[in-house]
Amino acid sequence: MTMSAADPLRLDTLALARALRDGEVDVREHTDRVFAQARSVGPRVGAFAHLLEDRSRTQAEAAAQELAAARSDSERDALARTRPLLGVPLPIKDLTRIQGEPFEAGSAVLAGTRADVSDGVAQDILDAGTVTIGKTTTPEFGLPCYTEPATTAPARTPWDTRRTAGGSSGGAAAAVASGIVPIAQGSDGGGSIRIPAACCGIVGIKPSRGLVSPGPHGAEGPGLVTDGILARTVRDAALGLDLIAHVRPGDAWGRRAPRDGCLAPLEQASGGLPGTGGSGLRIGVLTEPLAIATDVHPAALRAVERASSLLRTLGHEVTTVPAPFHTTRWRTFMPLWTVGAAALDLPPEAEALLLPLTRWLRERGREYDGRAVTGALAGMQMLAREVGEAFDGLDVVITPSLAAPPAFPADLQLEDPEADFDAQCAFTPWTSTWNMTGRAAMSVPLHREEIDGVELPFGVQLGAVRGGDDELLLALAAQLERADPWPLVREVAVP
Repeated sequence: MTMSAADPLRLDTLALARALRDGEVDVREHTDRVFAQARSVGPRVGAFAHLLEDRSRTQAEAAAQELAAARSDSERDALARTRPLLGVPLPIKDLTRIQGEPFEAGSAVLAGTRADVSDGVAQDILDAGTVTIGKTTTPEFGLPCYTEPATTAPARTPWDTRRTAGGSSGGAAAAVASGIVPIAQGSDGGGSIRIPAACCGIVGIKPSRGLVSPGPHGAEGPGLVTDGILARTVRDAALGLDLIAHVRPGDAWGRRAPRDGCLAPLEQASGGLPGTGGSGLRIGVLTEPLAIATDVHPAALRAVERASSLLRTLGHEVTTVPAPFHTTRWRTFMPLWTVGAAALDLPPEAEALLLPLTRWLRERGREYDGRAVTGALAGMQMLAREVGEAFDGLDVVITPSLAAPPAFPADLQLEDPEADFDAQCAFTPWTSTWNMTGRAAMSVPLHREEIDGVELPFGVQLGAVRGGDDELLLALAAQLERADPWPLVREVAVP
């Protein structure tokens, strides 16, 4: 299917939503075209674990009727305020439950399972009048930074389908980047939104801890995991975040969204950043790996150099900063990650069906007792405190999103699970630190370079220093986007 510059499939979320409200695009026809893309392009990039045609066509019909009822300009303006994503396709990751729909989490153990409840974040998305399209592909239980599920096709970046789309929100990123949908929900416990965003050349944001509730059916645990958004533009990411930001009764870290939301400041004139009084930010540049000692690809470093130059031009103070801790300290993260895998409630006979990495993580997790887990939690909190003290006096820290170009799957998914885990750390040595601190972080696709004859994206991670600075982070990313725009859709390349 060829797409012209004005094709709705190429529009960002805000432009598509406006075209739907104005009657320029029919939501039912657009849904048909999205499904055509999902069936043709989707398998080439491994975007979807399941397509939900019956639900989606019902949603599209309901949205069409609601849109048709808004005949006057004032009624359409009201929809823009109260139902800004009405009729927009917005898939949900197959780690998040939708009642009555498939829920396999990339694992053969759950093959054929249907969810008995809808998770709160999914319900918020459904209640917004979106069209689900399908459940996006995820690796087994979302554990690795690549998306090679046991049940469906692996996720690949549309820039080079030999290379991974990243993980664990790999299917979501592939669906957005390849032109199927403009926005998708994801989740992030160690970089699982930002890694695939970088691999696929799109925007991905992990919000501050507590901004998006895991309730009413989930618990926070140590606070590493949160839901977030993958999108083509920064404004779209802000719009998606406004949709899912929700404090629920009993939340451990409930953090109210900004009064006017995250999108509103970006819709205003391109002046100073929120809360800065029009002055520039203090931005640290960190290129030393944090999770493991590893080499950093020159193109990943050039991506940060490009961002640094832009930021200086925009009036920000940019300085190089050292790593706030030695790589050996990062292993504080390990007991919490492995115990989380071990805590998955699976019957004994399921172990044989698990992938080797999952089995290895569960075996490691069973080696820790309650004292070790308590010590690991305290250690993570102390590490977060040290990071905060080291970065005190800064507003944002930028790093490469990844240490290398989008990886070939064979370089990450290794026969030896321990070597597999270390290879993942070497590929993603910065992202998980912001899960430990609980601060917002996002990947923006500022840079592209030709590697072995193929153009590939290189992301830059923007990491907040203070809790609740999601709005500031988005505004800074929007400044970069205006100064150096990136392509919104990548035609699938098959070398």
